[in-house]
Amino acid sequence: MSGDVTVISGPTAVGKGTVVRALREQHRELWVSVSATTRAPRPGEIDGEHYLFVSDAEFDELVRTNGLLEWALVHGSDRYGTPAAPVRAALAAGRRVILEIEVQGARQVKQRMPDVRTVFIAPPSWATLRQRLVGRGTETPEQMARRLRTAEGELAVADEFDHVVVNDDLGTAVGQLVELLGL
Repeated sequence: MSGDVTVISGPTAVGKGTVVRALREQHRELWVSVSATTRAPRPGEIDGEHYLFVSDAEFDELVRTNGLLEWALVHGSDRYGTPAAPVRAALAAGRRVILEIEVQGARQVKQRMPDVRTVFIAPPSWATLRQRLVGRGTETPEQMARRLRTAEGELAVADEFDHVVVNDDLGTAVGQLVELLGL
């Protein structure tokens, strides 16, 4: 494979998607993988654009057939994974690939692809992360509590990543990624 892979990860509500979208808008040459998930779409999310929304049975089949580069049960309720075939095709075409995935998945990709570049997107503070999650208004109080528990563990392992970018200001965070990727 002749392409280049960067994993962008971090806790819930840190702004991974926002940062990756802004990076992609500036650098159309980047290919961003679309993750599969068993969770229901949030308002405004489009199947095939934001996520591939699949049933539990469809996800099971992807796992059974090794159709996922990585996958994990996240927040104790939903499964997320990266379909392998599109990533392999992009790499074979010499594309620069961005995987926007959660921490468990980042670890799996790093094991399978040791040369992958890993970037952890961190919040400027715990209070900011909590405020962003609450501000989304897309989760129940129970879901928010579960996501915050997961986020605590994820923040504790940021040092496992090659780079940490604090998402305090979108332009600054994207600028740091541009520099890290040599774009």
